[in-house]
Amino acid sequence: MALFLVLYFWGYWLNGRKLLWIVLAITLLGIGFAPFNAGVAVYFIYAASFLCNAGDSRFAFRLLLLLLAIIGLETWALHLGPQFWIPAGLFSLLVGSVNIHYKERRRATEKLLRAQDEIERMAKIAERERIARDLHDVLGHTLSVIVIKSELAARIAEKDPARAIREIQDVERISRDALAQVRSTVRGYQDRSLQAEIQQATTALESAGVKVSCDFPPAKLPSPQEGVLALALREGVTNVIRHAKAHSCNLRLQQANGACELEIKDDGCGQLAPEGVGLSGMRQRVEALGGSLRREISSGTRLVVSLPLATP
Repeated sequence: MALFLVLYFWGYWLNGRKLLWIVLAITLLGIGFAPFNAGVAVYFIYAASFLCNAGDSRFAFRLLLLLLAIIGLETWALHLGPQFWIPAGLFSLLVGSVNIHYKERRRATEKLLRAQDEIERMAKIAERERIARDLHDVLGHTLSVIVIKSELAARIAEKDPARAIREIQDVERISRDALAQVRSTVRGYQDRSLQAEIQQATTALESAGVKVSCDFPPAKLPSPQEGVLALALREGVTNVIRHAKAHSCNLRLQQANGACELEIKDDGCGQLAPEGVGLSGMRQRVEALGGSLRREISSGTRLVVSLPLATP
């Protein structure tokens, strides 16, 4: 009994294959004393109770069957009575099976909780990436327009003070709009109007000295598609202003065969450079709605965004 108690409490400190040594030692106690005392059937029951922590459920059940086979073999070899083999066999089977079953349920619950934690972690990462992409698009375009209008106001301040004042007033209005957009971006409530975006894009291009050709018929689009196209238009126009050194830019929107296509084409110095943060974020948004983004470099840059009108 003293040896069993040491093994019993030691068993709670072990898991996996190491626990098999405890199970084996308790089983040997039962085998050794079974011919002299039928009460040692409880040793087999305790040995069976530890099997759930020795490995997965399939491995534990195989060990339980082996333990039952040992009980049966000893009963047959030593002609032990039912006062031994009934409690040893029946309760070892019951206790071992129940422990293995509930251990498997605990493993499944822990796995589910880990999966839930991983989903929450990935959701947080996705939200941070969304905020980063949207802030890049909002601030990148707006700050470019503010810089252009501020430079224009500084150049014409002496020659045309009235126009300079109007340009500064535009800077104030754009800054207030940008602040509201940043707040809505962080909250995640982004209701962008494509028509409002095309007006702002046209103003920004003309302020930068780029001639604009616009073919944007009124279009009734689903809210997710309109928001993505508005951001794509903003990012594309920002790239034209910042990098293209273009003299003209064509903006076109058309719907056909259940899809909507946005084209931004300039006559600037197109370069096949790696995708930056803005273009990469744009591609992720477009592909998330089942669309595609193409960039062509030939006599300038041509950016084509195609989206299905139904969200996949």
